[in-house]
Amino acid sequence: MQPSPPFTLPGTNVLLMGPAGTGKTHSIGTLVDTGVEVFYLALESGMESLLGYWTDRGKPIPSNLHWHKLAGPKAGFKDMIENATKINTLNLDSLAKMVDPNKSKHNRFISLLQALNNFPDDRTGESFGDVTDWDQSRALVIDGMTGLADCAMALVVGGKAVKNQSDWGIAQDQLVKLTNQLTNACNCHFILIAHVERETDMVLGGVKLMVSTLGKAIAPKFPSMFSDVILATRSADKWQWDTASTLADVKTRNLPIASNNPADFKLIIDKWSSRNKLDSPNKESTLTP
Repeated sequence: MQPSPPFTLPGTNVLLMGPAGTGKTHSIGTLVDTGVEVFYLALESGMESLLGYWTDRGKPIPSNLHWHKLAGPKAGFKDMIENATKINTLNLDSLAKMVDPNKSKHNRFISLLQALNNFPDDRTGESFGDVTDWDQSRALVIDGMTGLADCAMALVVGGKAVKNQSDWGIAQDQLVKLTNQLTNACNCHFILIAHVERETDMVLGGVKLMVSTLGKAIAPKFPSMFSDVILATRSADKWQWDTASTLADVKTRNLPIASNNPADFKLIIDKWSSRNKLDSPNKESTLTP
């Protein structure tokens, strides 16, 4: 376990959501630029965008960026052919009762937990231990919620085509428990990248943009776990962060309430750092602004 950090507050938890093409993954480069040691866990195809933050400008990738690409399911096209044949030949009732014989191959959720238990850096080959032991000089980034949801459902049903209500409930429970663990039991900064869907607001009514996850029932549960829920937007050729939209389920503790915040994690880290009381007036922040 690392030495106790000089901060009294745990790291900030950010849910960065938005449509495709709004610069969500690209903006992680601004988090790396703050000096925080960033650990990027890729469940979706975002590495090209992240590394392009530097390579597109002819700059070297900073040493404080680490990444791990979570391998896809071990099931191959042969398994997909078998499932497709069953879908083509069996009725709905038979499909609903079917158990995937290749379920054990869909163990990506377990691989995800193993990576969080001892983060493996694909860049250097080093392992960095349990995320729950990290301090506030580090940040975990998971890209993204869609991949998490797919992993959780595959853990329960494998490649089965028809999911019953119990399957959905178990998968949703695993996803909520994981997010709770990352936001409440970890001291490091945590950033979760997600897409959005239009869902009915069961509290205030109307339709809002909410995080895209395993069904609309659990989407409203996620904002309460995070300090900042930000809607990434694009205006012409500029990416911005919206914390004021009445059409989205957003909140903020570390950014101004505005629709045109710069897409820059420095604003969040600076505000978070300013709220920390150091153990001693002689100690300085381990973060470089």
